[in-house]
Amino acid sequence: MQMGVNKRPRRRRTLAELRRGEQAVLERLDLPEDTARRLMELGFLPGQMVAAAGSAPGGDPRVFRVDGSEVALRKETARHLQVRFSD
Repeated sequence: MQMGVNKRPRRRRTLAELRRGEQAVLERLDLPEDTARRLMELGFLPGQMVAAAGSAPGGDPRVFRVDGSEVALRKETARHLQVRFSD
């Protein structure tokens, strides 16, 4: 009899769904080219670790730590950045 290890698949979410203190690896930016380019200049590159750091009092914008910097993004923008992490 053969037994396999049943690994959980990695869950994919958007950056907007990360809770404060959670971190994940950025997978893709589903944004217009000019916006994606600007975010990549700020460190939002596929493969880069991103952490949710905080938010404004109303919850928008959110602050994310990436590549040694803190960057504030509106939720609408963060919804277009796909991340992955293991539970």
